[in-house]
Amino acid sequence: MPSGRPLTRTAGLVGWTPLPDVVEWNEEAGVGAGPDPARGAVPQPHRRRSGFRLRDWRMGTKLATVLVIPSLAFLVLAGIQTRGLVGQTTTLSAFAEQVGIGQQIAVAVDRLQHERDRTAGELAGLRRAGTGADRDAAVAALKPLQAATDRAVADLRTAAAPLADADAAWRVSYSEALEAYDQVVNIRAAVAPAVLSSDTVLSNYHRSVAALLNLLAEPSPGGGRQELTEAVLRYVQLSRVKELSSRIRAELYAAARSGRYDADDQVTLSDLRAQQLTALGAFRVAATADQIRRYDQTSVDPAFVAATRMEERTLPGGGDAKPVLLDAEQWWTASEQRQELLRQMESGVVDDAVRRADDASDRQLRDTLLVAGGIATVLLVAVAISLLVGRSVARGMRQLRGQALRIAQVDLPLTLERLRTVDRPVGAIDVPPAVIDSQDEIGELAEAFVAVHRSAVDVAVEQAMMRRNVNAMFVNLARRSQVLVERQLELLDDLEREESDPDQLENLFKLDHLAARMRRNDESLLVLAGSESTRRWNRPVGLGAVLLAASAEIEQYQRVRHENRTDLHVVGHAVGDLVHLFAELLENATAFSRPETTVRVVVEPDGRGALVRVVDEGLGMSPAALAEANAVLAEPPAADVSASERMGLFVVSHLGARNGVRVRLQAEGAGLVARVRIPVELLAEAPAPEAGRIAPGTDHAARALTGPVAASGALAAPTAELPVAGWRPAPGQPAALPLSPLTGRPLGDGPDAPPAGSPAPAAPAGAVPRPRPARAEDVLTPAAAGPADGGWFSRQGPTASPLGVTPAPAATPVTGGTNERGLPVRVPMAQLAPASVADRPVMRHEPDPEAVGGMLSRLYSGVRRAEAEETTEMYPPRDEGGRRQ
Repeated sequence: MPSGRPLTRTAGLVGWTPLPDVVEWNEEAGVGAGPDPARGAVPQPHRRRSGFRLRDWRMGTKLATVLVIPSLAFLVLAGIQTRGLVGQTTTLSAFAEQVGIGQQIAVAVDRLQHERDRTAGELAGLRRAGTGADRDAAVAALKPLQAATDRAVADLRTAAAPLADADAAWRVSYSEALEAYDQVVNIRAAVAPAVLSSDTVLSNYHRSVAALLNLLAEPSPGGGRQELTEAVLRYVQLSRVKELSSRIRAELYAAARSGRYDADDQVTLSDLRAQQLTALGAFRVAATADQIRRYDQTSVDPAFVAATRMEERTLPGGGDAKPVLLDAEQWWTASEQRQELLRQMESGVVDDAVRRADDASDRQLRDTLLVAGGIATVLLVAVAISLLVGRSVARGMRQLRGQALRIAQVDLPLTLERLRTVDRPVGAIDVPPAVIDSQDEIGELAEAFVAVHRSAVDVAVEQAMMRRNVNAMFVNLARRSQVLVERQLELLDDLEREESDPDQLENLFKLDHLAARMRRNDESLLVLAGSESTRRWNRPVGLGAVLLAASAEIEQYQRVRHENRTDLHVVGHAVGDLVHLFAELLENATAFSRPETTVRVVVEPDGRGALVRVVDEGLGMSPAALAEANAVLAEPPAADVSASERMGLFVVSHLGARNGVRVRLQAEGAGLVARVRIPVELLAEAPAPEAGRIAPGTDHAARALTGPVAASGALAAPTAELPVAGWRPAPGQPAALPLSPLTGRPLGDGPDAPPAGSPAPAAPAGAVPRPRPARAEDVLTPAAAGPADGGWFSRQGPTASPLGVTPAPAATPVTGGTNERGLPVRVPMAQLAPASVADRPVMRHEPDPEAVGGMLSRLYSGVRRAEAEETTEMYPPRDEGGRRQ
């Protein structure tokens, strides 16, 4: 079968430009689901989106980029600033913690100094006496001091435990201090036996005290903190002053216990006094005025003055005068009071440094938190404002996109679909307003979309009016052409009855068949315009008769062979459409196959329905053309220019869709097979015979619609015996015509043929029945019923007189002369049949109530349709509830 370009579903009818297929709308996503490939709608190709081209980025991505990049830059700069502040805060916090344990370090140094000074005196005393009682007394005197030192160091260990993760320099100093103290603990056992020299024992004490003083000076506030550095320097210098004073006390106490000065004692004392003066000067330089005032007050304290005066007596005099040896107990008591005053002064300076360090750490932490909070607040405010603005823009764009997609994919196609099927006047179609009411560019763009939508709807309404006018024009032209064709067929029937020349009769037969094809073309025009055929049938008709009637509608129907394996009947309202559908398929099959081949029509049961296969041995179709043709058959296209080029395929598609009949083409061998599935809704039981209606020779009792039955002899016989153009009886054979399987009378017999079973009038000798071409109405019209009986539409009047007898026409018409115009004047009742016809049996034809009711119903619907076709207004279709859409 021929192929052609597929049509889109929403293209409309005549005069309408094809549009893309309607797509389904996704309410959740707010966008269209896209064209349905199964319906043949192929989306337009788009340029592939690239993530490297800025213009291909989606609006959300662009807005996010505009927001993220500045935010990231701000975060980087703020992070650098915050990191510096956090580093300073961490440094000052560690500094405050290290300075905070300065009190424990000072106490440990003081207790160690006390133990060292007492040990120096006890060692000198043991070397002088050396008795066991002296050793016991020395151990008893040193044991409380050693216990006090151990407790002070234990307190230091507890206070330094949180500083385990401090900086490396402080941890190294702390480790050295603990190691030096461990050496002191170990050397204590050598004091009582006095087996080691005093320098060896005291050097361990000096090293431990020096390590603790280094640990005391280890805290560093970092750069730019001069006041904190000076605070540490002040208590470190004062601790050194106190340390030098303690060593002077130890030297003088050892000399007093031994009763003499060693050769290098005066040199050591002079060096210690010089270092003490230097440290005191450094303290006074770094100390605050208040601290200097407090030191001055301490230095004039009577206990401090008494100890100083006793120390001054030990200074070497002029000439050969030797230094004075002090009383051991008096010196120890006086020097211990002076050391206590220095310890109190040292404690105050350390407390001042700790307070300054804590204040600086707290202030730095507060500044860091304020800066970090300010950065976070600014960032949050900026991000919030950016998100609000971006969300507003993105929401507007998303709503605009959703409205544009809904207009393009749902609203406008649905409006076009409604306008394509309207049969009433269309008033103003409401266009929904813009979903965005802002006054910016996005709002103006939304208003522009609404204006475009309104313009498209207006154009669609105008085209729908034009399309309806064109359809109405098609219907009017088809009706006029049908009337002319019917009149032409009537004239041909008269000519065929009066013609005796076989050659001329053959030409008349050809002309008769061309007129019948013209009538089918007119019906195709009605299908093209969306109208229905005027030929109706209100009673079920056998499927075999429908197929035979379709064969009678084509030119080469002598090539059609019927294989009917069922006894199914078709409901009356679908007979006309099925005859037209099968006629188009048979016409196509015979036109595109070789003349010497046959076209088989096979009827088989298909479940509760029926399957009709039209098999030809023609040219076939390519796979692409076959798929295209099946797409047209599956989805009826709208009428356009291509519909007129492929009228048969278009008519079959629309007739099948109108009646629920599925048609599909398949390749088989060298030809094609058209598979037509008739649904059970179009099948009915065989009608019961009526009075005066000659039934076919087969039994018409009720049978199962789907059960297989033996093929009817009349339908199984080849249709080549149907009279065609140029048909002549074979020489030497009777000119009997084949009988219709439905009416039981000869096909092609004229309307004056008597019903089957009634006595036929005597034919003149040698007379041969004059056939005429078989048409669909000849196959489907019952023998004893005319058009008024509700049968197939016929151009002829009643087939019999009221008495059931058709009188023979008079040889010479009876006239009453001519009038003034030269026309003959009819004589009333001059052409009545002779009285002898009363002797013939009279057949009464009772009117069929169902047929009369059907005729009146069709008359009323025709009047209503004619009234509707007279108006130029259009009405939108109504839904199931009667409301206008």
